[in-house]
Amino acid sequence: MQTLDVIDSHTAGEPTRVVTAGFPDLGGGDPAARLKRFRQDFDHWRSAIVCEPRGSDTVVGALLLPPTEPDAAAGVIFFNNVGYLGMCGHGTIGVVRTLHAMGRLAPGQHRLQTPVGTVGVELHGDGRVSVDNVESYRLEAGVAVDVPGHGRVTGDIAWGGNWFFITAQTPAPLLLRHQRELTAYTEAIGDALRAAGITGADGADIDHIEINAPAVNGGGVLANFVLCPGLAYDRSPCGTGTSAKMACLAADGKLAEGETWIQQGILGTRFEGRYRRGARGILPRITGEAHITARSQLCIDDADPFAWGIGANGEAAR
Repeated sequence: MQTLDVIDSHTAGEPTRVVTAGFPDLGGGDPAARLKRFRQDFDHWRSAIVCEPRGSDTVVGALLLPPTEPDAAAGVIFFNNVGYLGMCGHGTIGVVRTLHAMGRLAPGQHRLQTPVGTVGVELHGDGRVSVDNVESYRLEAGVAVDVPGHGRVTGDIAWGGNWFFITAQTPAPLLLRHQRELTAYTEAIGDALRAAGITGADGADIDHIEINAPAVNGGGVLANFVLCPGLAYDRSPCGTGTSAKMACLAADGKLAEGETWIQQGILGTRFEGRYRRGARGILPRITGEAHITARSQLCIDDADPFAWGIGANGEAAR
């Protein structure tokens, strides 16, 4: 029997599972180097942690690592039901709250290493967390793609720590009761982008699709619906998606440096964002709340046919 210690939380409704102990040694190097080792040699551990029967399509995993930079509090690798995430805004907020619950982080400013760079974080006295995300930018505006069953859809391609296609065209109001229709629509957009060969920089897959529309509650902010890799929609307003959206707004002159942006998610929860100018785009700061939901130990028994998780094809992983 192999065991893993985990702490679960949710950020604005989106779950994060932080692995605190028990994971195999990934050797030395920064999070990017350890991610490569994780992917090559230990991917079955990823599916064991976040896939059914222990997890779900919605859970984002976060493996805590010892820092390799002297001013960093910790390193982290984010992963989900189908692979790995360069950066995760909601997950970072969850990691900060988890480190605080473990007694490893006091209120104040800190730094976390991720596979796409080191990010600044701040744990506020009231429990909120701010994340100084990686530099975000719009790669291309007004990209059109023909989506079967939906016609021509136009949007922007932007980087916020993950690659996004962001459109204002939606088949339904951005309300939870329409999530099935919205999921099918955004999945079709992703498939159409890949079929058309439309990518992020250097041929990177655009694996996040975001719809923006006026919030129906009249709050004067935009709501979003974000489909993540693995076809799970983000329950939170999506930290990297909010960063990518702010980069587009800044490029269009619709959001000034230092101005507060409120992004509403599909559950009605909100992230607060603002930015500073960067060398290429913007340096976003995202603020939100996370809450601890469980402390537990995962048990992996090789006699269990689904010890290493249930794969996307419905079969035992590994």
